[in-house]
Amino acid sequence: MAKPVKIILAGEGGQGVQSVAEILAEAANEEGKEALYIPNFGVEQRGGVSVAFLQVGDEHIGAPKFQTGDVVVALSRRAIPRTRQYVGKDTIFLYDANIEGAEQELPRHAKKILAIPAISLAKNELHPRVFNVIILGVIVKLTGVVSEEGAKKALESRLKYKFDKEPALRELNYKAIERGMGLVADAG
Repeated sequence: MAKPVKIILAGEGGQGVQSVAEILAEAANEEGKEALYIPNFGVEQRGGVSVAFLQVGDEHIGAPKFQTGDVVVALSRRAIPRTRQYVGKDTIFLYDANIEGAEQELPRHAKKILAIPAISLAKNELHPRVFNVIILGVIVKLTGVVSEEGAKKALESRLKYKFDKEPALRELNYKAIERGMGLVADAG
């Protein structure tokens, strides 16, 4: 990766966008890459839109701010208009396929727009609490900023105490990463 990959994740407070960004940053650091993560939250913790800005690259990242993301992820309807300003002609824009009325809000100038059914997959196949881990898998596969193994190690580091108490959670979370990666492969 010659220049840093710029990723923006946005969703309602509690959807885990900050956790996904933190896990990706930790995995990147563990793999010897540069990572810069900037959270943007405040009242979002009480139900507003939470935004995470992340850059991952092989070399020093000079500036923490950026105007256009390579990948922009919107996990709620309110997150779509909040993130449109960061979408350029080379941006891949992802949103959850279950967001009602999303089509009217989508940025029309993105390079590619992908609807990912993460919420329904989490609810119907895995568990609602791993929704954000599915998104983690989507980002890992789509960008290649970290390896699948690196993402799993960072997830292990972050949730070890829970995994130790309930080992089945480890496999559930690992499966969520794998299913998220599979969603990108299926989307082409």
